[in-house]
Amino acid sequence: MTVDVRRSGLPPFLAGRELDRVRHGFFTRAGGVSQGPYESLNCSMNSGDTPAALAENRARVAAAMGMPPERLLGLTQVHGAECVTVEQPWQPGAGPRADAMATATPGLALGIITADCAPVLLADRDRGVVAAVHAGWRGAAAGVLEATVQAMLQLGARRASIAASVGPCIGVASYEVGEDLHEAVLQAGFEAARFFLPGRRPGHLQFDLPGYCVARLLVSGIEAAGWIGCDTLPDSGRFFSHRRRTLAGGGPIGHQISVIVSGASA
Repeated sequence: MTVDVRRSGLPPFLAGRELDRVRHGFFTRAGGVSQGPYESLNCSMNSGDTPAALAENRARVAAAMGMPPERLLGLTQVHGAECVTVEQPWQPGAGPRADAMATATPGLALGIITADCAPVLLADRDRGVVAAVHAGWRGAAAGVLEATVQAMLQLGARRASIAASVGPCIGVASYEVGEDLHEAVLQAGFEAARFFLPGRRPGHLQFDLPGYCVARLLVSGIEAAGWIGCDTLPDSGRFFSHRRRTLAGGGPIGHQISVIVSGASA
């Protein structure tokens, strides 16, 4: 189940039911000012988009979350398993090289950039600890989700009080993978074979990335986890998709953003 929240003059976003009463949003590609392949709410600082468009897009996202632009933080995402603890904002584009961040400091908006990988937002609303994760298959298999839960515990969260929502990402029907990815995920353990289905072509399989993320979160012992149910590849009107871009022959691409705010109720 998803909730489509629309506010006058602000970009539309989706909310995960597991994060009820926590201010957060999985943003679509709509509601921004970027042009061409970045149309319209591209929020990736590492894209070829214009700085002015990026600044305006990110300001709109921050406003939708009730935050000033300088409080919207992002990482230099590297498909790894590190989670950093955030205590104060940094300059746009100067985020550390990591794929997750957690904070207990009120008044920060943690933003994750994706275009098929899974954005995961987590919160212990009773203790004011929140986190945001970029979980591609590499990071998920390497343990980025578990590392994030551990970072939240170190900030005072309770494992049984943490809820998580996996946002728009490539779904199993769209995610055709080869034997190399299959073997790499299997070698990471976690009884991962159950997240692969027979492919439509010889030597290929379909990988259930959101299901894999949800299962790893639940096995970590948190209170609740679920997927928002949006497959990025077929939904070109709402989401950017690396796989769609690849199938079309390549070229520049934008990225959507997912945000969770610390110390704020929805």
